[in-house]
Amino acid sequence: MKLPIKAVEARKLLRHILNAGLVTYSQPHAIERLRQRSLTMLDCENVMRAGVVEEAEWSDGGWWHQVRTRKIVVVVEFLSEEEVLVVTAWRTE
Repeated sequence: MKLPIKAVEARKLLRHILNAGLVTYSQPHAIERLRQRSLTMLDCENVMRAGVVEEAEWSDGGWWHQVRTRKIVVVVEFLSEEEVLVVTAWRTE
């Protein structure tokens, strides 16, 4: 997998992973942030399915994509073609 992944390709890969791959969550950061912000893993997966994928940005040693809907942003990092890591998430309102 060549990094960074363009947003259009990231969207396709994200759909593939949601259907047949593995979604993991940054421990303990993402889990704590979800709890603090009253978000669930299902909220994150719904955003990843329906949201707009932004172009990758280099952050903290990896290429991160923001996936956004009107109300929630989920930050993901592709670990492989079969696994995506949820780094953090927040509500926009």
